[in-house]
Amino acid sequence: MGAVLVAALGLSLAGCSSTGGKRAEDARKAAAAGGRAAVDTPRWTFAMVTHSGDGDAFWDIVQNGAKQAAVKDNINFLYSHSDEAQQQAQLVDAAVDKKVDGIIVTLAKPDAMKAAVARAVKAGIPVVTVNSGSAESKEFGALTHIGQDETVAGEAVGEELNERGRKKALCVLHEQGNVGHEQRCAGADDTFDGEMQNLYVDGTNMPDVQSSIEAKLQADPSIDSVVTLGAPYADAAVKAKQSAGSKAEVDTFDLNAKVAAALKAGTLGFAVDQQPYLQGYQAVDLLWLYKYNADVLGGGKPVLTGPQIITKDQAAALAEYTERGTR
Repeated sequence: MGAVLVAALGLSLAGCSSTGGKRAEDARKAAAAGGRAAVDTPRWTFAMVTHSGDGDAFWDIVQNGAKQAAVKDNINFLYSHSDEAQQQAQLVDAAVDKKVDGIIVTLAKPDAMKAAVARAVKAGIPVVTVNSGSAESKEFGALTHIGQDETVAGEAVGEELNERGRKKALCVLHEQGNVGHEQRCAGADDTFDGEMQNLYVDGTNMPDVQSSIEAKLQADPSIDSVVTLGAPYADAAVKAKQSAGSKAEVDTFDLNAKVAAALKAGTLGFAVDQQPYLQGYQAVDLLWLYKYNADVLGGGKPVLTGPQIITKDQAAALAEYTERGTR
């Protein structure tokens, strides 16, 4: 560990020079490519089990953060997912059976996950929850929760809509039973001075998402804002707006390269970034800290990674990071 500290100090001192930042970034990329750890702790195995469906770019960003931290912390990282709650619970059970050293899990549908998390805790496996389920995390026995408070994030959206002079908004929910999604729309409704309506769509069928939004905008031309709860659905909402001949502003939760480009172009009004890379990175890092030094962050409260409102003014500065899959 002494050698590690000396190396880290050398990097920090290099960062004070005009070229130090580049050296540090080059060293980071080289370490990731070569799979070299920055510590000499045992090679523990951590499993992450999420409620992601197939091909969800949001969770690619979460994984990018988790994998980077796993390289640094000498962790064998296992990832699995299912958007079916019972299957997700079974994946947690499988991780427990493998006797992994730590589990990272999402609680989008907490009732279905409670028993599986309890089995992990009973087996002595430390658990960190991420992204969804902040209200249930402590109750279920997790060390801490990492993510944004969905109600607070929703409230930020309502306030932003007020600042933009919006009067009637549509909140598009793409996953039935996801408590975090309900909290986002409810939070927005609480702070929005205008009228907020919820629209439930089948998030696994993008043509259906687009047609449902289009039909709603055609039926009610007074809707002046559409809020989607995930980056992929923002594009569908923009297409629906155009087909309906609506003048509604489209805003969204979550950030990726496509959203950043749309913000810069002005086809999206704003995005709510919960920094998914940070959720994955911190989850692995906090489990490592717990295993190595019995450290726990949060003091019994969630460790917040958002919300951050991103507009056209910030989009250009974040383009580099969205392109490389870390924002």
